[in-house]
Amino acid sequence: MSEDQHTQQDPTSQYGQQSGQPGQQQAPPGSTEEMTPKPDHGEDTYRGSGKLDGKRALITGGDSGIGRAIAIAFAREGADVVISYLSEEEDADARETIRLVEDAGRRGVAVRGDITDEAHCQELVDRTVRDLGGIDILVNNAAYQMSQDKGILGISTEQFDRVLKTNLYAMFWLCKATIPHLAEGSAIINTASIQAFDPSPQLLDYATTKAGIANFTKALAADLAEQGIRVNAVAPGPVWTPLIPATMPKEKVEQFGTDTPEGRPGQPAELLPRTSSSPRRSRATSPARSWGSRAVDRPSEPGAGRAVLASPARSCGPVSSVSAASPRSAAGPGRRRRRPGRTGRSAARTADPGTGRRPARPPGPAPGRPAGPAPAVR
Repeated sequence: MSEDQHTQQDPTSQYGQQSGQPGQQQAPPGSTEEMTPKPDHGEDTYRGSGKLDGKRALITGGDSGIGRAIAIAFAREGADVVISYLSEEEDADARETIRLVEDAGRRGVAVRGDITDEAHCQELVDRTVRDLGGIDILVNNAAYQMSQDKGILGISTEQFDRVLKTNLYAMFWLCKATIPHLAEGSAIINTASIQAFDPSPQLLDYATTKAGIANFTKALAADLAEQGIRVNAVAPGPVWTPLIPATMPKEKVEQFGTDTPEGRPGQPAELLPRTSSSPRRSRATSPARSWGSRAVDRPSEPGAGRAVLASPARSCGPVSSVSAASPRSAAGPGRRRRRPGRTGRSAARTADPGTGRRPARPPGPAPGRPAGPAPAVR
């Protein structure tokens, strides 16, 4: 663990989970205190710099995991925070998150309830406006999953309904309730997942919702751009949170995250800082992508930094999608947007159906390019 989020170090040797973690299982929704090892939310390391002074944020699923890390970072950046969480089993986690927010000198409010209820989503927004005097940032982070080894045959209608209502319906309801309160420069941040691009059969329903979040974010970003409201999503890879031992069998928990490039799961704290010029706390432990109203160039953590996405320091940019490996256009991951009327060079070199190979390019200029002297090599 580093001194703060700016200290450069070897990500493969951090956190001691290169060989996995002890097999463990909890009853949903899970508890931070019962996890081994404990997740790092940035309690001892995240250092703020005033990016969110005076802002007011609502964070769903803010009692533990990624949500707790966001709440800590936002408070240390100067924001007052309302967190939502599901049930009394999470009361202890919620109290600890609020203590950390208040230790940063900011106001923290915890609200318990089920976001699969539209009326509760409306009450969450109303409570935030009433208690904090308004709302500038909405973070749709809460999610539900339950791994099923039998794939689609193991997913009941009740589970499918709960996953969609928690992950998609609640986001829709919360955005609708929040938007009338947002001023220019406000932000909405949605948490997607690498499952949106690389779905696991055991998480078919969860992956479906995360792909939906990606498209919802792109469309909402375009919808609200003229109002000066930024909408972004981040897609973390495997991150060590209570959701993992609460929704996966022990043997899968034991190996969770070991197939990533760094050989370990990400930590909630690693999703927070992202700068382009200072040393990073860690590189991505798995592919991560960002979408929305700001073009985010080469995020270095499992997800782009929420404090950066929430900050009004940068203006709205074009709707775009970005991967950890290279910037992508709004045409979608892995596809380049082609300019109207332009024919690609490869159009004249159709693959041979027998060999599957393209013929060698004929001598002379490329199709659509006039003949002329070769440019000077510099």
